[in-house]
Amino acid sequence: ISNRSLTERIMLVFYAGNKSQDSGIAEMEELPVPHNIKISNITCDSFKISWDMDSKSKDRITHYFIDLNKKENKNSNKFKHKDVPTKLVAKAVPLPMTVRGHWFLSPRTEYTVAVQTASKQVDGDYVVSEWSEIIEFCTADYSKVHLTQLLEKAEVIAGRMLKLSVFYRNQHKEYFDYIREHHGNAMQPSVKDNSGSHGSPISGKLEGIFFSCNTEFNTGKPPQDSPYGRYRFEIAAEKLFNPNTNLYFGDFYCMYTAYHYVILVIAPVGSPGDEFCKQRLPQLNIKDNKFLTCNEEDGVMVYHHAQDVILEVIYTDPVDLSLGTVAEITGHQLMSLSTANAKKDPSCKTCNISVGR
Repeated sequence: ISNRSLTERIMLVFYAGNKSQDSGIAEMEELPVPHNIKISNITCDSFKISWDMDSKSKDRITHYFIDLNKKENKNSNKFKHKDVPTKLVAKAVPLPMTVRGHWFLSPRTEYTVAVQTASKQVDGDYVVSEWSEIIEFCTADYSKVHLTQLLEKAEVIAGRMLKLSVFYRNQHKEYFDYIREHHGNAMQPSVKDNSGSHGSPISGKLEGIFFSCNTEFNTGKPPQDSPYGRYRFEIAAEKLFNPNTNLYFGDFYCMYTAYHYVILVIAPVGSPGDEFCKQRLPQLNIKDNKFLTCNEEDGVMVYHHAQDVILEVIYTDPVDLSLGTVAEITGHQLMSLSTANAKKDPSCKTCNISVGR
């Protein structure tokens, strides 16, 4: 159903649906009940739906009633909110029918859907079939198209580029002791948490190691404060980021704050992480982008990062501690800056796109 045809041909209605005469909608068994419902072409904010029907009284069908709810609310006849419809009344169009985000569909969210056939009467009331069986499905992650929209928004506020020389990772002393004792001195990739955009295809799927690279404006060095622990592993930038690695844009978000985060992924060329990102994320030119660059000048690799966003860099391969140094920082542990499983502000106009949150 196109947006235009929705404006012209579709109306949203609220009703309790409990065979109530008060609603002006009567039940009538003669209308065929949809069965064998199929959901296909699922995106982060749309899907196609089709079903089978008995031929009896099929020619009387004028409309379809589609009831959609988040899975945690399985009662198809109750409102999610008084101002948010759960039911779509659509003219009987050929199947499959495309349903777009008119319920503000969210990405990576489980929903239930059920269908009725209906016949509109002269007085404006409907006679309807019984509800079909309830089908469950899950919306998809952001596609590359959606991530490119986020990328373009992030580029607007990235700011000028500042020099950097190291990547760093803050943790507690116990973390580094554990790495030395149980992992042969090599930090291991782990699955990314659910912080950031709800539709991000890397959350809960991409394995990597988080690094920071932002510097203080006045010193050109990493800040001495950290929310993640008082011990810091520092590694020369060229050991993680060089012409043998690819760079990808992963996410752009904020947490009800004035500052914004950009997630970038660095993956050695041809590695499993590189193959994962190549299929799902926009790739950046390592020499020319708005966030993190790597260029050779007079035989030396020179690195720059964006000043006005906080970069979170995920490196997708193990990293040996012997490639850098571990030392205690002198600053404070600012827990308020932690992004662990942080929820994105869905109302921010700077870092949201016009699809489900």
